[in-house]
Amino acid sequence: MGKPGLLDLEKHFAFYGAYHSNPVNVFIHIIFVWPIFFTGLILFYFVPPVYDVQFLPSGLFGSALVLNFSFLFALIYALFYFCMDKKAGSLAALLCFTCWVGASLIANRLGYSLAWKVVLAAQVICWTGQFLGHGIFEKRAPALLDNLVQAFLMAPFFVLLEILQTVFGYEPYPGFHARVEAKIDAEIKEWKEKKQKKVS
Repeated sequence: MGKPGLLDLEKHFAFYGAYHSNPVNVFIHIIFVWPIFFTGLILFYFVPPVYDVQFLPSGLFGSALVLNFSFLFALIYALFYFCMDKKAGSLAALLCFTCWVGASLIANRLGYSLAWKVVLAAQVICWTGQFLGHGIFEKRAPALLDNLVQAFLMAPFFVLLEILQTVFGYEPYPGFHARVEAKIDAEIKEWKEKKQKKVS
C-alpha cells in the first residue's frame, strides 16, 4: 500500500498524471524531462560549495567529481525516489547519480563560460517542447503552475514510472495503477467542471 504524507507516491503520481493524460504530451515529457534534470546538474556544478570535498584522487575523473551542490541536488532526488518506492526508486536513484557523474564530467570539461550557454540552449528547447505539449495536446497548463515543488520533484520519476508501466507492466504494489487512474479521472473531471463554470 501507499505511504503517507510526503512519500505518498499514489498521491504524487495522480497529481502529476492529471496534468499529463494525453499520450503525445507524455511522450514529449519522456524525451525532455531528464535532459532538464541533467543540464540543471551541469549548472549546479558551478555553484561554490560550502565545504569543498573531492572524494576521488586527481586523475581521469577525480578532479571533476566533487561533493558540490550538483551532488547534493542529485542526492535529494535519489533519496526521495528511493523512499517512495524501493524498486523503481533504486533505478531512479541510479539514473540520478549517473546524471551527476555525466554532468560533472561535461561541466568540468566545458568550463563555466561555455557550459552555461549549452545549458541555456538545452533548457529553452526542452521547456519549449513541454509547454507546446501542454498547449497543443494536453490543453491544460503545466503542473508547475499549481505546485512548483511537487512538479519539479515528481517529473523525472513520473516519466520513469510511465516507461516501466508501459513497457514492463510495473506497478509499485498491486492495484496501484487502478487506484491512480481513478484519482486522475476524478481530478480531470473536477478540473473540467470548474473550467466549464468559468466559461458559462
